[in-house]
Amino acid sequence: MSSSHDVRILTSKAAAPIVRRELSRRGFFALAAGAGTTMVLAACTSPDGTPLPGATGGALENALSIYTWGDYDAPEVLEQFTTDLGPKITLDSYGSNEEMIAKLVAAKGTSGYDIIVPTGVYIPQLIENGLLMPLNRDLIPNIEYVDPAYLARDWDPENAYSICKAWGTTGFVYDTTVIDRELTTWNDFLDAAQNEASGRTSVLDDPVEITGIYYWANGIDWDTTDAADIDAAEAYLIENLAPHLAAFDSYPGGAAIPQATHALMQAWNGDARLGIMNSPEPDRWKWVLGAPATELWMDNWAISASAPHPEAAHAFLNFVLDPEFAVAQLDYIGYHTGAKDVEAQAREAGLEMLDLVFFTPEQLATMQDGEINEAQERNVEIWNKLKAAAGA
Repeated sequence: MSSSHDVRILTSKAAAPIVRRELSRRGFFALAAGAGTTMVLAACTSPDGTPLPGATGGALENALSIYTWGDYDAPEVLEQFTTDLGPKITLDSYGSNEEMIAKLVAAKGTSGYDIIVPTGVYIPQLIENGLLMPLNRDLIPNIEYVDPAYLARDWDPENAYSICKAWGTTGFVYDTTVIDRELTTWNDFLDAAQNEASGRTSVLDDPVEITGIYYWANGIDWDTTDAADIDAAEAYLIENLAPHLAAFDSYPGGAAIPQATHALMQAWNGDARLGIMNSPEPDRWKWVLGAPATELWMDNWAISASAPHPEAAHAFLNFVLDPEFAVAQLDYIGYHTGAKDVEAQAREAGLEMLDLVFFTPEQLATMQDGEINEAQERNVEIWNKLKAAAGA
């Protein structure tokens, strides 16, 4: 579990004191790793047991607390919110969905957080257990600027509790000075890991990203619960892949790519983009979207059921969805924010490496939403065994 930090966003135009943190971008499916598969979430009420009110459009409170992934918003956007509307923002960060959920549950409705940013597949659990506040959509008219393609997802089809914050996918990056052939698929990744990149390969430190490599490479449903499929994945990953792994790194863009620490790295697209852009030799790196299939994850703005500042929380969601901030957010985090027409704006602004942010319809068709199911515990077991076999 990563340590957290509070950051006070100042109203001056000086750079906000936000520290770039090397945190895992996905805790996707790994609830069992942090809180146990049998954990029961507790509904959020006020300390005296009465339901907490939502937002009605009244006066904004003077503060706003956001619990989110590390370094996940452009500082100038946060500063502008305080400058324009008044509430001072406090940020606290987590490295995985399970960490966020465990903290909310442990607080029993007294966490003090207003806005949280869960990955989509966790939202049904959060709704069912009373951890999210229903949105007052009348206070968020700027939802009209979100592309309909990123609304009405299966986990919240009416967007009654959540709105797309950012989405991305999974692939890998390789060093063309070490691997001089073209890699295009997950099978190529596995082959290179056991050959040219042996001892210089990293994978994401996440259970289903790791088992996903095997399933995607072999045309198996990523959400399989078939025992034979899961057993085969475990055997292959531990016996064939583990001896060649050098690291489990969910943020290779932060150091491994710029420093050329490894030659082959599983990575999320936005992190890969930032890593290559920060490399002193960007031309040596090549990004590959996982093929023939890979994932599509989406993080979402949501408001905690115990939010002490619901008016400010709604005002912030409406503020950050303003098209004025779409390019700044995208450029800072490296991921598509779901805003309408943001691709045209990004190209007009001259942003670099946009092929790692925007994807063709053919590429999008290969990306799969995940689900939390009974295979979750086995995925975590395989992850732990793989790390032990690799000496991590």
